[in-house]
Amino acid sequence: MGAGARKALYQFGYARSRDQDAFDRTGEAVRHPVVVVGAGPVGMTLAVDLALRGQPVVILDDADRIGEGSRAICFAQRTLEVWDRLGVAAPMVEKGITWQVGRNFLRDDLVYKFDLLPEDGHKMPAFINLQQYYAELFLVERIAELPLIDLRWNNKVTAIDSSGEGGPVGLTIETPEGVYRLAADWLIACDGARSPLRDMLGLEFRGEVFDDRFLIADVKMAADYPAERWFWFDPPFHAGQSALLHKQPDDVWRIDLQLGPEADPEVEQRPENVIPRIARMLGHDKFELEWVSLYSFQCRRIDRFVHDRVIFCGDSAHQVSPFGARGANSGVQDAENLAWKLDLVLKDEAEPSLLETYDAERSFAADENIGHSTRSTDFIAPKSPMERILRNAVLDLAAKTEFARSMVNSGRLSKPTVYDTALSTADDETFSGVVRLGAPVPDAPFKRADGSPTWLHDELGQGFTVLHVANGAAPNAVEGAALRIIGGELLDESGQFRRRFDATPGATYVIRPDQHLVARFRNFEATKVANAIARAKGLSDRAA
Repeated sequence: MGAGARKALYQFGYARSRDQDAFDRTGEAVRHPVVVVGAGPVGMTLAVDLALRGQPVVILDDADRIGEGSRAICFAQRTLEVWDRLGVAAPMVEKGITWQVGRNFLRDDLVYKFDLLPEDGHKMPAFINLQQYYAELFLVERIAELPLIDLRWNNKVTAIDSSGEGGPVGLTIETPEGVYRLAADWLIACDGARSPLRDMLGLEFRGEVFDDRFLIADVKMAADYPAERWFWFDPPFHAGQSALLHKQPDDVWRIDLQLGPEADPEVEQRPENVIPRIARMLGHDKFELEWVSLYSFQCRRIDRFVHDRVIFCGDSAHQVSPFGARGANSGVQDAENLAWKLDLVLKDEAEPSLLETYDAERSFAADENIGHSTRSTDFIAPKSPMERILRNAVLDLAAKTEFARSMVNSGRLSKPTVYDTALSTADDETFSGVVRLGAPVPDAPFKRADGSPTWLHDELGQGFTVLHVANGAAPNAVEGAALRIIGGELLDESGQFRRRFDATPGATYVIRPDQHLVARFRNFEATKVANAIARAKGLSDRAA
């Protein structure tokens, strides 16, 4: 698909809302339970998640189209699992380029290759590469199927009026047909790294901006390179710097070239300068430029993600370098963490204080991602000749020894955060396996009692789930949670569930709505399970 065809497909007309009509008639702002600002992957993911839980959402975006250029392209398994729960992963995986192998090179020599998903038994792949405009299009199409979401293009928020005392947030919105106002019980800022909402509240975006500049170019060409992540340190075609190559759909390839701190953005983005650089890398000039951008690493965040009734998600709350695919993936996982908690608060099944755990858990995740991103930057772009000598020594050693490979950092690829918070119930007995308390549970294949295949994640649903391994009489239904019996209605014929969960007869696992494990017991005890669910809702005082 050419750029012109994409622009027509992804451009949306302004439609005057009933809220604007009502404001013009009465001068009163219409009130909504949730307003999301920003129709990017994070904002739309949050809206879909809330709508599937029965919550109406208004999305406001100041543009009239999906963003141009590939931007984010690497979407990790956990993000795909979130989108699968929301009914949007299938077209993304079908369109995307699936990959799990990466190769790191020093000059022309392969240092080592790695496999991100060496075992089977997972519904979703380790990663797909998919241009962000496709991901956004599939989310827009999903939103069109959900009547609880009102997506408004060309609606620019120009002012916020927040009492800071638990009351609704007032919004002033500019459109092609004038200005109107809304009131939101909860305002979610998903408006990106340059967040106007963050500026309106006067919040500092603290952190580090690195000096090195990097060139991103998406080129269209026919090539038979495998669908792998290739990263070069000091390649002969770009001496003293780094380079990255990734395959995307539609014969588009992502190329990322380190240019150094002195690079002039305006000069370096000119085709007459970009094309020779890429031709040296590829060994030919039979390609077309699709998109070119220059960026510097930035690792920054706001101090708190929750400000009374205004909550920040994604790049508006935190920003990291592109290496490691931690930006969009982390933002989608922000949305996943917030959606179920906000839903419980809106339904009066939890106190607003539960949202403080969104701040705690996702602030921790942001710090984790910023740490990984900063270390990647230091390894990819050494600040001194001595640091470069040490870096290259590590690379030389990694080609010969396993232990040195863990020290190579071309961008630690995105992994979900393990939450160590008060929402989890500590183990009172020992469990092995790969499952960790506070982590999202790994998928596993099952067969239903009727012989039809299914996946663990498909059986978890939108709320709390209790998994119980059969050991005789099944427990009674669990209040506030779905109950699934392993060895009864679900058959673990492959043994993947047993191995990953260290599952023994009677073992019981409590899984919260975002599929993170919050409690596990060697035997089912109704009181313990009920207390664990109450604690995961932030109601530990009631879980005696």
